[in-house]
Amino acid sequence: QVQLVESGGGLVQAGGSLRLSCAASGSTFSIIAIGWYRQAPGKQRELVARISNSGSTNYADSVKGRFTIFRENAKNAVYLQMNSLEPEDTAVYYCRAETYSMVVWGQGTQVTVSS
Repeated sequence: QVQLVESGGGLVQAGGSLRLSCAASGSTFSIIAIGWYRQAPGKQRELVARISNSGSTNYADSVKGRFTIFRENAKNAVYLQMNSLEPEDTAVYYCRAETYSMVVWGQGTQVTVSS
């Protein structure tokens, strides 16, 4: 089993930055990719960024050039550096791990961007 714990959310003004952390534990050897998703009130959950074991990344068009996903293998952690935040980025952000047999979600962390 894989467990995920997110941290780093909070309240920030437009134009500011936040860094989200996703710490994985348990059967981390089985993880093939980790992604950050977000869900705003009244909207569907959407992919923000994803990084695979090979290091390849992909981003939602709305965050390209502003957000960066990267990992620290020694800590079994994946981070989402968010710069130039906009009020439209306000959402609950979730970490998601893909294994060969299942998908595991974290509990989510709130990000609120004030205008």
